[in-house]
Amino acid sequence: MPFIPHTEQDIQTMLASIGTPNIDALFDEIPAALKSGKLNAVGDGLNEMQITRLMHERAALDMPLLNFIGAGAYEHHIPAAVWQIVTRGEFYTAYTPYQAEASQGTLQVLYEYQSMIASLTGMDASNASLYDGASALAEAILMAVRAHKSSRRVLLPATVSPLYRSVAQNIVKLQNIELVEIPFDTATGATDLNALEQHAGSDFAALVIPQPNFFGALEDVDTLTAWAHAQGALAIGLVNPLALALLKAPGNWGNQGADIAVGDGQPLGSPLSSGGPYFGFMCCKQALVRQMPGRIIGRTVDLDGKPGFTLTLQAREQHIRRAKATSNICSNQGLMVTAATIHMALLGVDGLRRVAAASHAGTQALAVLSSGVQGVKRLFSAPHFHEAVLHLPKSSAKVLSSMAEQGVSGGLDLQLYYPQLGNAILVCVTETKTNEDLQRYVAALRHALN
Repeated sequence: MPFIPHTEQDIQTMLASIGTPNIDALFDEIPAALKSGKLNAVGDGLNEMQITRLMHERAALDMPLLNFIGAGAYEHHIPAAVWQIVTRGEFYTAYTPYQAEASQGTLQVLYEYQSMIASLTGMDASNASLYDGASALAEAILMAVRAHKSSRRVLLPATVSPLYRSVAQNIVKLQNIELVEIPFDTATGATDLNALEQHAGSDFAALVIPQPNFFGALEDVDTLTAWAHAQGALAIGLVNPLALALLKAPGNWGNQGADIAVGDGQPLGSPLSSGGPYFGFMCCKQALVRQMPGRIIGRTVDLDGKPGFTLTLQAREQHIRRAKATSNICSNQGLMVTAATIHMALLGVDGLRRVAAASHAGTQALAVLSSGVQGVKRLFSAPHFHEAVLHLPKSSAKVLSSMAEQGVSGGLDLQLYYPQLGNAILVCVTETKTNEDLQRYVAALRHALN
């Protein structure tokens, strides 16, 4: 809906009512040295028609390329019913459900979401929810340190997304938490178990276990989880929720299962949308549930014995009392969670499995076809899900640029994050790609190389 600001007369009337000469006087406690001054880079105000046109022009910059990039944001088919339902007014404008008596619909959706995510991850409890997968990982690290108590060191494999590692580092570094990087095996693309063993006997709070990892490779989650527990540390599973339709749930890793499971829920009903918004999910074992940040919805009965839903375990003050709170999260990605709930309900267990299986099969096919191009080879030998790494005989940046000119987004250039791999690209296939799409990819790749 259009935004109608206060008129100048409205502003003067309000200032006169509170006895303040001007708006700047309302912020006189801010030191002058901290004020930015005039925002020269911000253009003049636009009317509704002009801003609408501008946003259409910006949207058009997202060229309609045939997309083979994943790296944490995946192009999946979203049934039309998902957002048709999500954009109903009851969901679209729903506020944080502090008042249970006025928020039963929202609370029930969140409760159903928690039930689905907890089932998918094999964990005891879920929150609802976090900002995105990267901040969810950071919150899991903070949670593990609180629960462990004796150590502020966390082992973080280099096979975790470099973007996630960067966000986690920025969030935890000022809290005196050390993130220790574990290198990967250059043959398999999975965490180097020999390098990990060097930390045996040392004091650390948790080991992060990505599944699949950033390269799409599947980690030996049972061995990694058992190793972490043998060291007296927690195991944090960083997972793709769609992959869990086929892979062992974190709650079943090793003999005891992972202690915390987090990830980004974007594959469950959220479009790419130029980068978001997405949402992060977090689940944990019952023993850690009071350390879990975010909101938790519970099912109960009222005075008449009728079932109902409400926030549980955490009071509203949990989210606004700053340093004393479990986390300073004060809101959630409720709309995206609603989309995920409807998406999972529509697809069901079998539907999610079919999507995951089709994505995996497509990646296998693309890897085989691409390896048939002269000079191109698969870089890692570990089993993978729906991403793989290809090594090119020429500049990866130039090859991807040439493919883009042909209308194909050929993958993510790993030179930006793993320069030691040389001209390597990360490619992704989802169920949205046909055999004809794969052939078009290979043709564009061959043309770019020649």
